Amino acid sequence: MPAEGFKAPGVEDFNLPPIFEGIPVLEWVDKVSIQFIVAALFVWAFFALATKDPKVVPGRLQFLAEKFQGIVRDQIARDNIGPDFRKYVPYLVALFSFILVNNVFGILPFVQFPSFSHPGMAYALAAITWLIYNYVGIKKQGFGGYVQLMTWPPGVPAWVRVILTPIEFLSNFILRPVTLSLRLFGNMLAGHLLLLVFIFGGEYMLTVADDLVLNVLSPFAFLFAIVMTFFEAFIQVVQAYIFTVLTASYIGASLADEH
Repeated sequence: MPAEGFKAPGVEDFNLPPIFEGIPVLEWVDKVSIQFIVAALFVWAFFALATKDPKVVPGRLQFLAEKFQGIVRDQIARDNIGPDFRKYVPYLVALFSFILVNNVFGILPFVQFPSFSHPGMAYALAAITWLIYNYVGIKKQGFGGYVQLMTWPPGVPAWVRVILTPIEFLSNFILRPVTLSLRLFGNMLAGHLLLLVFIFGGEYMLTVADDLVLNVLSPFAFLFAIVMTFFEAFIQVVQAYIFTVLTASYIGASLADEH
């Protein structure tokens, strides 16, 4: 009997069923929501343990936490926000670490599902960033001054401002959170989908396909899946970093004296 044709993984494979199906109060609980909760608890526990009994000469856990915090403070917050960067470091550290842990879930054995391949939490984090940078901007500049800062580019002719002001408003108040969330979601979805294609494709070529050539070539599919796993790990770190950097840059732009 001929083997069934290979069906490539698709977006529908990311629609995970609820764990407590049939229980209305708990139908929101699925693998992704549990991963978000576990990630939040892990980040909290890591920094709580690392700072529980700080030493002048830090141990390994304290050193790791301080190094991570230092990278966010010096390379992200200070460079993008300016003199008032210190008050935003805790949020940026929590944001970076939370996104990073959830991204790494995508290649973690026995989990192997990136939480942000579902867009809901990416939208939520982008909304928090949107609220923060608008709040701090309004607090410093005043409502009218902040709107002018974000929509009225200085040093350009009035007739150009007529064109630029709607573009600036759309970019700064609407498109920023949308692109921030979609960048993270899209990369996690696409990367994991690519891994699934090579893993399931290799399995099909090895065990299902009634073709000697495909059987012989199947190890290359698995090999490429391994290569793509390392590349995906790199992308996971980069996307967490980019989300945090953009958040810091938006806060910095809201606090700037000139746009």
